[in-house]
Amino acid sequence: MGYVSIAAHVGESQVLGIIPTALAEGNFAGKTIGEELQVPTMQDRIWKMLDNFDAFITLPGGIGTLEETFEIASWAQLNIHRKLIGLLNVDGFFNKLLSFLDQAGEKNFIPHSAQ
Repeated sequence: MGYVSIAAHVGESQVLGIIPTALAEGNFAGKTIGEELQVPTMQDRIWKMLDNFDAFITLPGGIGTLEETFEIASWAQLNIHRKLIGLLNVDGFFNKLLSFLDQAGEKNFIPHSAQ
């Protein structure tokens, strides 16, 4: 995310990093470019993102990235928000995940409206 925030900042876009205090104190975060907002928990992070962001774009990442993406997607399915959600599928990183989601939709575990 560091490179993305730097590019956005250089392009004169507003950059807001929202990070749980435990991650900030544990030196897990890189140097913040733009504004940084520390929140008590990961759940607070999600709510602040909903309050401050117009859309969500998921870049390749690990378990935490997927957890946040699915939480935001499930909240959209529950009509908690109506913000756009996208995956930046760099070099086919999400191809197998997208195949899984297609299969879950075909088996009626995910409604067509949520795909």
